[in-house]
Amino acid sequence: MQYDRVIWGKFIERPNRFVAQVEIDGAVETVHVKNTGRCKELLLPNVDVVLSESDNPNRKTKYDLVAVNKAGLGLINMDSQAPNKLMAEWLSTQGFDYIKPEYSYGASRIDFYMEYRHKKYLLEVKGCTLEKNGIGYFPDAPTERGIRHIHELIRAQKEGFAACIAFVIQMPKVKEVRPNVETHPAFGEAMVKAQRAGVQVLFLGCNVEPDSLTVDPKRIKGKFF
Repeated sequence: MQYDRVIWGKFIERPNRFVAQVEIDGAVETVHVKNTGRCKELLLPNVDVVLSESDNPNRKTKYDLVAVNKAGLGLINMDSQAPNKLMAEWLSTQGFDYIKPEYSYGASRIDFYMEYRHKKYLLEVKGCTLEKNGIGYFPDAPTERGIRHIHELIRAQKEGFAACIAFVIQMPKVKEVRPNVETHPAFGEAMVKAQRAGVQVLFLGCNVEPDSLTVDPKRIKGKFF
């Protein structure tokens, strides 16, 4: 996936989860943050950030904050919409007969429903931006919604679907994601139950550039079809 009209800036502060103050060419600009998560380990004073200029002249903010440079690791894409967009692009190259995003199942909307030769698939996508010692962790904050989706996938697997949880790793070098049990133990417990039930786990490592996010074929781990 591509971003248009990107520029660099210096992060100053984040008054709330929706906006940040960023220095651009010596001037302070209020920008939209495309991730409502905490991201406290990423958005530190004076770090370099990447901004994408909006094409909507009626917006209150001119720029979206889409990536941040983390010392010792490199550029991390923190756009929460990017994982599903990237997954849609990647799935379109995988030979499925039919792909439908935002599929209603049970009490949830699962990110993707696919078909291949009469086999039905359900895929839930999680973006990962939290890294410790070369390992990715999810979630960075408690997610009851995430647990509900896992239980839906367990039920779908029992009903004959091929169910999968895919982690889109929005940073370089990292090859796998582990449940962040320190932050949300219940998520780790749900993941164990899912894998025991046959739900597959897929990791998609990404190449991150200021103006793009692409799947790194060398960092794809796991299969479900």
